Amino acid sequence: MKRLVLALLILSIISPVLAVEPFGANYTIINSTRATPDAPASIPAQAGNVTEINIDGFTITQSWQGYFGNITGTIQLSDASDNQMYNWTLASPQGEIYASTSNSISWANVQCFNYSANGSYASESGNGGTTSRYGTNLTQLEELFNIKFDDVDGIDETFNLIGAGTHNTFYTSNFEFSEGECQSTRLFSNTGAGENDKFEEVLLYEPTSQSVIFTSLLNEDVLGFDGRTHDFEMLVTEDGHGTDTATTPYYFYVELE
Repeated sequence: MKRLVLALLILSIISPVLAVEPFGANYTIINSTRATPDAPASIPAQAGNVTEINIDGFTITQSWQGYFGNITGTIQLSDASDNQMYNWTLASPQGEIYASTSNSISWANVQCFNYSANGSYASESGNGGTTSRYGTNLTQLEELFNIKFDDVDGIDETFNLIGAGTHNTFYTSNFEFSEGECQSTRLFSNTGAGENDKFEEVLLYEPTSQSVIFTSLLNEDVLGFDGRTHDFEMLVTEDGHGTDTATTPYYFYVELE
């Protein structure tokens, strides 16, 4: 007797391999505060006297907004309709939080922001994971927010770290940005100063949308500037100079690992 073997062919539809990229982030505002002005101190004036005095005081920055807090989330396996096959809850996840004035970032082109880029906006498609050469430069970015080149709270005075020993290695949309590759800063911990491996923030750039991306590297439960534990602290540029009281909308993205 002959045996008839029926072979079943399974047709696999293989989708293109796509990079993992940041998703939009939801938020809850806990509170928003600013420094309280000091009360003025009086100095007696007497006719005929000349008095030498030293004045010490502070004023609020007109160039920056600060954000800080904690993050919870999940890593999930789901389809295009967000139907979840499985997920993994993360109480204190690692990864990055991104903030930009753009809501249409092409993550496949993300680069380090370059203070010395030539500003010609020539195409940099396919150069993701490198440093921008043709996009927005420091002068253009500061002019956009009415920051003068010699302001003590300018962008390059704030994001003034680069090179080995500055920010940690991190990954954005499957690109590796090595230690100290991008301009970065360290926001203050409970010591009243920036510390290595704590609250590091990096400047990224996306040439297609000509977007600057402020990037906070997450750290789990680190004592922050106010003596409480936070997963992140970050700065974004905002123009509050002169008579400008308008607000700037920022879009937040998150990439968890």
